[in-house]
Amino acid sequence: MASEKEAALAATPDDGKPTIFDKILQKEIPSTVVYEDEKVLAFRDIAPQAPTHIIIIPKVRDGLTGLSQAEERHEDILGHLLYTAKVIAKQEGLSDGFRIVINDGPSGCQSVYHLHIHLLGGRQMNWPPG
Repeated sequence: MASEKEAALAATPDDGKPTIFDKILQKEIPSTVVYEDEKVLAFRDIAPQAPTHIIIIPKVRDGLTGLSQAEERHEDILGHLLYTAKVIAKQEGLSDGFRIVINDGPSGCQSVYHLHIHLLGGRQMNWPPG
């Protein structure tokens, strides 16, 4: 399996094809869902980088392939994604803290061009993150 850096450098920002997250939303690929509402889906990462590693995605991409593509019309979903991260962190018992990560673009190590939030917790995080 390619490293995350290699995957990010090989990823295509928006080739019009469904992403792995689109396939998870369509139930074509199984996932361990931890939260779902009308706007977002959250599931456990298959290659966790912490004891708790959850991916939170908007159900409708609406051009939001990465944070750098956000427009004023995306304000509500962006806020909802962050609030959902807080709700899930509480649900997961991360009362000592957690980290939110949004990778954007090749240099940000983004390998899936469907905006997503990584919720990491369950261990002491380090700084700088890398």
